[in-house]
Amino acid sequence: MAADAPIGIFDSGIGGLSVLRHVRIALPQEKLLYFADSGYAPYGDKNEQQIVDRSLAVAGFLTEAGIKALVVACNTATAAAIQAIREQWPQLIVVGIEPGLKPAAAQSKSQIIGVLATRSTLSSKRFIQLREQVAAHTGTRFLSQACVGLVDQIEKGELLAATTARLVDQYVAPLIEQGADTLVLGCTHYPFVRKMIESAARHAGLATPIIIDTGEAVTRQLQRLLEERSLLCNTAVAQGEMTAYTTASAATLENIFSKLLKMRPDIVQITGKTPQ
Repeated sequence: MAADAPIGIFDSGIGGLSVLRHVRIALPQEKLLYFADSGYAPYGDKNEQQIVDRSLAVAGFLTEAGIKALVVACNTATAAAIQAIREQWPQLIVVGIEPGLKPAAAQSKSQIIGVLATRSTLSSKRFIQLREQVAAHTGTRFLSQACVGLVDQIEKGELLAATTARLVDQYVAPLIEQGADTLVLGCTHYPFVRKMIESAARHAGLATPIIIDTGEAVTRQLQRLLEERSLLCNTAVAQGEMTAYTTASAATLENIFSKLLKMRPDIVQITGKTPQ
């Protein structure tokens, strides 16, 4: 596997861009391939086997493109499918993302933590096991909140819309009322409405909410694994190439990249909803 091979990053839609931006800052010379499976989003309302099948199909598309590492930048896909991906491609560096329960427990003063995520993530065996382990070790109480409809709003680019604000208030307020002083963003889409989440927490009575976003931690893990295998790109370029794929609208993804990240990668629309 060549050090100048690209890194693949995928999500059910645009949420993984919150991870990609950290990767781009930390590893600017790397070539990046981003796959937004927006034509099949959201993953959070699919059953586990559907998520596994979809994740394997997207991972297969990216491995065929010659990637040296894969970032599963989707909490739902990580919870359901990362084991299957690692079994399918045992030689590939695979980094997943999961809700930051451990750092949340370390920072919370009330030891009551709200976890905002999709229903699929919250009901997954991987998440439940992590929650029980951290709770048993730290005595922390975790309050799980499924944020139905929030990913859809973010996918549509409705980041400041009144409907989005109402959803955020609806999901955040009960957690604060039950004593949570820390909120875990358990979906990579949610950092794009972080300010709205912070505002909702303050409105519910928490003056200084602690927000946990694990995008930086994922990037550090990716960098460490690339270093271990001597796969960091050492090409003398100011910035590596970036290509993005989408199973929905190329124009929409182009607009999202420009609006959220001030980036203009090459964008390829995958016809149909199944990568080939």
